[in-house]
Amino acid sequence: MKSHKISLRFVSMALLAMAILCAPFDAFSQSKSAKLKNDKKKIETEIANTQKLLKQTEKNKNASLQQISVLRQQISNREALITTLNTEIFELEEELALNIKLSQDLNKKLEYMKSDYSRVVYLAYKNRKLIDKVTFLLSSDNFSQMFRRVKYYSVFANNVKHQVELIEKTQEEIKKKNEEIVQMKAEKLALLEGKEVEIKKLELDRTETTKKAQELKQKEKQLASTLQEKQKKRKELDIAIKKAIEAEIVAANKKKAEEAAKAAKAKAGKNTANTSSSSGSGKASTNAIVLTPDEQLVSNSFVNNKGKLPWPVAKGAKVGDFGSYPHPDVPSVMIENRGIDILVEPNTPVRAIFQGEVTGILDVMGTKVLMIRHGEYLSVYQNLASVSVKKGDKVSTKQNIGTVAKSTTNNTYELHFEVWKNNTYLNPNQWLSGR
Repeated sequence: MKSHKISLRFVSMALLAMAILCAPFDAFSQSKSAKLKNDKKKIETEIANTQKLLKQTEKNKNASLQQISVLRQQISNREALITTLNTEIFELEEELALNIKLSQDLNKKLEYMKSDYSRVVYLAYKNRKLIDKVTFLLSSDNFSQMFRRVKYYSVFANNVKHQVELIEKTQEEIKKKNEEIVQMKAEKLALLEGKEVEIKKLELDRTETTKKAQELKQKEKQLASTLQEKQKKRKELDIAIKKAIEAEIVAANKKKAEEAAKAAKAKAGKNTANTSSSSGSGKASTNAIVLTPDEQLVSNSFVNNKGKLPWPVAKGAKVGDFGSYPHPDVPSVMIENRGIDILVEPNTPVRAIFQGEVTGILDVMGTKVLMIRHGEYLSVYQNLASVSVKKGDKVSTKQNIGTVAKSTTNNTYELHFEVWKNNTYLNPNQWLSGR
């Protein structure tokens, strides 16, 4: 009896230990697997969106530069997807190996429990005459001995019942693990097939990119002329935007100085008011806006969200990057870009990247430019066909503020986006999220 109780306790503890050890790993594995699947879904969505834009640019003979930019992004997306698939396959293989090991351990434990249970049943059968319950109890020498014998039967029956339950539970666990193994093998096969498909598509995209690059070389002079003209217009637009920002800073600071003077006059009397008014009417700074406490809160919140701000459009492909650099396809032309250019589908809504106030809506060189102030920071949205807000409006994060206009050089739709701190432009890539 004692040996039987020890063996049951050993089996129970072994199963409990295995459950405790595996539970955190299973939770971690499920969390990691969910993240990988979510990442894969995002990349697949990006690839689908970029594919639509490629078809759009293919309709335009003058869109070769855009085509090759979108193709490069598509290649980058496919490489990221293949990397994610490789990681998912590796994680699945590890989990599969663990499940196979657990299944094998469970089978061993099941055999042990069955063997142990068989011994108990055999002993009970062999000694059935000796352990007739009524006779056994009535033959007790005293009440104390009878009580111990009753307890013995109770413990024996419970242990046998518990053994049966353990066997059934283990059989169910083995069945469940085997089903998981079959499912994992099917998932692994599907992932491997998907990876092969993506590798083939990647090679096709690379071939197409090489082909487009060769075509561009044949008309480099024409493209250089087009790009130089575009750069000239962009510089004129940059000057106009900077002047508008500086004018807005001057106007805002002047208004605040006048409000401060009025407040001082009301508080300190007429003599103090004259002094405050004269100090407030001086030349306002064009370098930085004077912030109210509420505006400072918005500004701080904007900074705290650096690298996490949403894109100004829900989907699109970046075809022009921030900075000064030779054009990747026409090296003879230097690009000066104070923001980023995003190719989008027709009628794409533009959205505010953060809460703020609309401080300017300009019509410059046949395009609408909208400016939103977030404390001492500004977000600038250029090449809008329509605007759905007005100056002075308070906007929220991701609120639609207009739609993207058609490009003046071809039939595609392209948004130019910038981020400023007072009158200094910043790199938008450092502020926007990674999609």
